[in-house]
Amino acid sequence: MQYHPDRNPNNPDAEEKFKEATEAYTVLMDVDKRSVYDRFGHAGLGGAGGFDAAAVDLSEILNDFLGFGFGDMFGSGRRRSRAQRGPDLREDLSLEFEEAVFGTETQVTVRRHETCETCSGSGAAAGKTPVTCRSCNGHGQVRYQQGFFTMTRTCPTCQGAGSVITDPCPQCKGQGRVLRQRTVDVKVPAGVEDGTRIRFSGLGEAGVFGGSPGDLYVVLHVKEHAIFARQGNDLHCAIPVSFAQAALGTEINIPTLEGEHKLKIPEGTQSGTTLRVRNKGVPVLNGRGKGDLFVEVQVQTPTKLTKRQRELMHELDSMSPVENKPQRQTLLGKVKDMFG
Repeated sequence: MQYHPDRNPNNPDAEEKFKEATEAYTVLMDVDKRSVYDRFGHAGLGGAGGFDAAAVDLSEILNDFLGFGFGDMFGSGRRRSRAQRGPDLREDLSLEFEEAVFGTETQVTVRRHETCETCSGSGAAAGKTPVTCRSCNGHGQVRYQQGFFTMTRTCPTCQGAGSVITDPCPQCKGQGRVLRQRTVDVKVPAGVEDGTRIRFSGLGEAGVFGGSPGDLYVVLHVKEHAIFARQGNDLHCAIPVSFAQAALGTEINIPTLEGEHKLKIPEGTQSGTTLRVRNKGVPVLNGRGKGDLFVEVQVQTPTKLTKRQRELMHELDSMSPVENKPQRQTLLGKVKDMFG
């Protein structure tokens, strides 16, 4: 590259060094030429079977030597097909919390390019077809001389397709596609989460000139619930109970996504205790089973007491005193404080 003629115009020394480097590479990559060079030196490369700079395809040498495509850089691109795959599309869909948990069927509106029905995606007017490109004679690439090299590049007229449209379709203006708005039915499975992507194969943009269509991705956005917080397939909520209910134990009705459930509060339950209700969580996406519901019991301390309630509380306090000594905070308590 340092001595390439394009980088060193009108520089005979650079041209000579580049020729020597190209010759050296050609010899090293050819077992027969390398054998001749080992026996006779540079003189052995002349004549039949020798080195011919004009016959060297620079792009092939650089491709082999550097390990990646230099065809486009130096213009030796192959003929391209006119057909190209259509781009993918994205649509966003907002769901209620319950719709994400139990699944739902809904619709999204999509604006996309579709294959032109008038020309069937060819881009040519009725009764017409693309004609052979005159610039490259249908090869998709053109050759030109650069110093002692014969170079090739993608045809600028047909962009490598080898053919051009002279009579474009009036409906799509030769593009082979038209813009339309469609309604797509979306089936949301039970158990999806916020950010879940649903792929609809072939419902994206139509391909160009008969190419395959892209895909449609529907991204789900789940609204928060007024009571429940979701963690994976489990649900979490907090339930207030009175001091007497926590101390004596009781049964209370709690809400779930499937209706009310009778929850037993054990005697002596402490504030912050979490009770587990099995199989009242979120269904496993594309699987079996459900998560659980975790209920945190929050003992409510009354803020206003009647005279009689005060008398009873003082009586209770005298019967069950608590020694108010500082204690080391448990790890669980620290974690709760850290995350609120």
